[in-house]
Amino acid sequence: MKIVVLAGGISTERDVSLITGKMIYKALKEKGHEAILLDVYLGYEADKAELDNIFSIDKDWAENIGKISEDDPDIEAIKALRPDGDKNFFGPNVITLCQNADVVFMALHGQNGENGKIQACFDLMGIKYTGTDYISSAMAMDKDITKDIFRANGIPTPPGIKMTIEEYKSGKTDPGMPLPLVVKTSRGGSSIGVAIARTPEEYVAALKDAFSYDTETIIEKYIKGREFSIGVIGGHAMPIIEIAPISGFYDYKNKYQAGATVDTCPAELPEDITDAMKKSAEDAFKALRLKNYARFDFMMDGETNEFFCLEGNTLPGMTPTSLVPQEAAAEGISFIELCEKIIALALD
Repeated sequence: MKIVVLAGGISTERDVSLITGKMIYKALKEKGHEAILLDVYLGYEADKAELDNIFSIDKDWAENIGKISEDDPDIEAIKALRPDGDKNFFGPNVITLCQNADVVFMALHGQNGENGKIQACFDLMGIKYTGTDYISSAMAMDKDITKDIFRANGIPTPPGIKMTIEEYKSGKTDPGMPLPLVVKTSRGGSSIGVAIARTPEEYVAALKDAFSYDTETIIEKYIKGREFSIGVIGGHAMPIIEIAPISGFYDYKNKYQAGATVDTCPAELPEDITDAMKKSAEDAFKALRLKNYARFDFMMDGETNEFFCLEGNTLPGMTPTSLVPQEAAAEGISFIELCEKIIALALD
């Protein structure tokens, strides 16, 4: 099968996306697919003769992709490589190659990857792709919309509010809730622009940081306790994984640096809580009208054992430390088999 693995881009999760793409690309090649790995923003310069035969070229498309750094990427430096980037988000020949593929495996994360814009473009062009459609992508990407949908469907989620940059600039920053609070960008990912504010000074600093990434911010009650994640594939909840950072919280560094967290899968939970949390993940999948696969993050209060769904991720990471591959492994599904299953669902 001819497959384009689409990664990179210019979101704050660019580096994570490239590693996700590398892992998927190598798995598909090992399975015998004619796969290529493309950076959606930088594209690939080639003449027509090369483009016509690109899926059969003997080339390692992942050879120049390294590790994820501890810091989020320099997006301005990437933009400088494409002086025409403001006129067309897609890099050279990206659309042509995606149209020539049997399916595009979406390895993108964050803005212009998970927000539905690329999915809408592909729908108009008849390009098949993995993951959910443009409407559900857009809803799940916006944490304020997600929380509204969760509340409307009885899915437990922490109390919280949305704050706009206009409100922030006018000084209307009182959240109406006591500290500690979680401050996070409304349409970000990989915990970039996320902070736990325990003091007024930390709250001010957290708002400033969050608004440097987005024009809308979510402020919600801090749930102190245990953190979990649940992948849902084809509407079926996978085993729950517990994430325990060795220090701090599950931020960008702890997500992607090997050895920074202790992951336990299946999570050690009473059977009734396991069943209820998995049902909440499946209910959230349905409520957001998601397709193919997704991942949901949960916090459980350490004193009451009450759990809360924080958000949904429509294109979960597929890096060496990512959660969905670990959950699949707990069900006896290898990484290669997981990629094949995602493709099969996309083509169904």
